[in-house]
Amino acid sequence: MRQAGRYLPEYRALREKHDFLTSCRTPELACEITLQPVRRLGVDAAILFSDILVPLPGMGIDVEFTPGPRLERTIRSAGDVATLRVSDPHESTPYVLDAIRLLRRELAPAVPLIGFAGAPFTMATYLVEGHGTKQFAEIKRLLFTDSDTAHALLSKCAETVGRYLAAQVEAGAQAAMLFDTWASLLAPSDYREFALPYVSRVFADVKRVATTLGLDVPRIYYAGTAGWLDACRATDATVIGLDWRIDLDRARAGLGDQLAVQGNLDPTVLLGSTDGITSRAADVLRRAGPTGHIFNLGHGILPDTPPDHARCLVDAVAELSSKRTA
Repeated sequence: MRQAGRYLPEYRALREKHDFLTSCRTPELACEITLQPVRRLGVDAAILFSDILVPLPGMGIDVEFTPGPRLERTIRSAGDVATLRVSDPHESTPYVLDAIRLLRRELAPAVPLIGFAGAPFTMATYLVEGHGTKQFAEIKRLLFTDSDTAHALLSKCAETVGRYLAAQVEAGAQAAMLFDTWASLLAPSDYREFALPYVSRVFADVKRVATTLGLDVPRIYYAGTAGWLDACRATDATVIGLDWRIDLDRARAGLGDQLAVQGNLDPTVLLGSTDGITSRAADVLRRAGPTGHIFNLGHGILPDTPPDHARCLVDAVAELSSKRTA
């Protein structure tokens, strides 16, 4: 999950001088913010500093953060969908690609870079709702009253996100992650209709570009925990990211042996004692099994997290993992 953020004093110092979108859109700033947790925590991989909504202006929808995202207009009809563009990421988000190229030069060869994007259903949810919400009434109204328009919107989102994430791989990202946070709202049958096919389309674009480049790029899909976990096997992901509301051994039983898993630690554990952090990390590793697991939080790190506790977790995982493989 995201590594940089308000829990780091060095990040807060930069944000006092630059707003969030400026930080995302300035390659040198995005590079520096990406590197901050790598330097401080010693993590095994870097996650690009950006936001899932940065492709929206290229589609014709401006967005601002105050502090949460707020879109200039909503998309709720066939006519609205017709106004959306499928943008070329080299023209609409060149700063993201430049940040990736810069990071590949700055990162040590042994530290891979993870690129990411918002999955089509999650992107569509923001486009329909216009901002963060707890009800999600408008996106569900669209799904259940005008499914043709919903599919047209999801198709444009899938094409945009597919191009965007594939361009990140072309620029040098060594893994490609899709965040589908709001897909957890869907019942199993609705997930299979409105989310799964579009995730598959995005990963097909990523896989096609990676194959052309002669690369084996892991495709990571995060959708929390839901009653349709077994359906994730059809997304063409190679890794499934999980939150903390399901035990990893149970998740593996539903996913099968062909997929790796990622995540699973409740971020609020990092607010507790260092002994508790080590104990919870050991439990996640025990349930994960000996192979096919990327240790990670089950959601983004919280702003109140003491940086020393984040470092404690990284060190504990490294030590516990070395004992398992010794």
